[in-house]
Amino acid sequence: MKTYAEINEKIKQGTAVVLTAEEVAELSKTLSPKEIATRVDVVTTATFGAMCSSGAFLNFGHANPPIRMEKIELNGVRVSGGLAAVDTYVGATDCNPSSPAYGGAHIIEELVAGKDITLEAWGKGTDCYPRKHIRTVINKESINEAILYNPRNAYQNYNVAVNTTDRIKHTYMGTLLPKLRNAAYSSAGELSPLLNDPECRTIGLGTRIFLGGAVGYVTWNGTQFCTTKEVNAHGVPTSNARTIAVIGDLKEMDTRYLRGAYIEQYGVTLYVGIGIPIPVLDEEMARRVSIRNEQIETTVVDYGNGGRVLGKTDYAALQSGCIEVQGQQVRTAPLSSLSRAREIASILKEWIAEGKFLLAEPVRPMPVRSAVKGLQEQEGEKKECVSFEKGKESWSRK
Repeated sequence: MKTYAEINEKIKQGTAVVLTAEEVAELSKTLSPKEIATRVDVVTTATFGAMCSSGAFLNFGHANPPIRMEKIELNGVRVSGGLAAVDTYVGATDCNPSSPAYGGAHIIEELVAGKDITLEAWGKGTDCYPRKHIRTVINKESINEAILYNPRNAYQNYNVAVNTTDRIKHTYMGTLLPKLRNAAYSSAGELSPLLNDPECRTIGLGTRIFLGGAVGYVTWNGTQFCTTKEVNAHGVPTSNARTIAVIGDLKEMDTRYLRGAYIEQYGVTLYVGIGIPIPVLDEEMARRVSIRNEQIETTVVDYGNGGRVLGKTDYAALQSGCIEVQGQQVRTAPLSSLSRAREIASILKEWIAEGKFLLAEPVRPMPVRSAVKGLQEQEGEKKECVSFEKGKESWSRK
């Protein structure tokens, strides 16, 4: 058994042994978990992928005379006006329906890059906030705070998306070609943080992490945190399960690890780079961080036909470029970037090895049991529909 204090002392002294998850996976081919626990102190994990449930809190500061902002637009994108006078939350997927390829994620990236953003806001006017309109320019130096806060990031695992229909399907997993002509997946496999600690023994409230190129923290279990999904023989969930909520100072981040993107006929999303150090506290943790791609299974789902499950595959097969689905060879392509995840894991390894980054023991563990609920539609309820025409969204009711 090792403690956080003991490992941190080694980090301070420069004697801690730090490896990336891929390096430990390779080491596990010749060493037992007990030997790895003896030799290795910290394992760095990482992922870089589309994480729609992301956003940033901004505080603009007061104008003279002041305004209580009730309707706010940044570069023409409507953002939240429900946070007191001069605060807002920019959701990654916020957009102007007339221009769906640009949205909150791009605004966040441009703020990080130091670019100017046009702010326009309206209020009804009150005795204490008499101004009714303001139009100005902001950037990360002119505003008070810019705090990245993402309520659902770093999914523990995720489905492989395919399409068995005769038509192209445009989804958050990208464009799915008809008749099983491609398969999309989104995970770094054996590098992925929550796959190396599937029960979140070392990941909880207060865990210090790499977030968007800076130091961040886990603040809570992420939304849709689920512990009830099927697990394989290696104790790893075979579909989307646990998630984390994270926070960090947006002003310190780097656009290399925080990028806005547009997925055709789906919408805007934010690519987020996350790295989490896993302390090798004992033999069981050593066994967990030794997981290899061929031991991590995930579920193949037909996104064109009601989410029908078509089978299982593993990340070794996915990363090979081809998997078999219903007797057919199907080309694979990731939405996430394995090369960028490797880069993040290496940077975090370097930070720790140089004594710049100490481990933070969680002050509250993740839930032991949590299931995900869904909405129940009321009979006779009108449905909102979105249609796309020449790259533009239009909203209609039926």
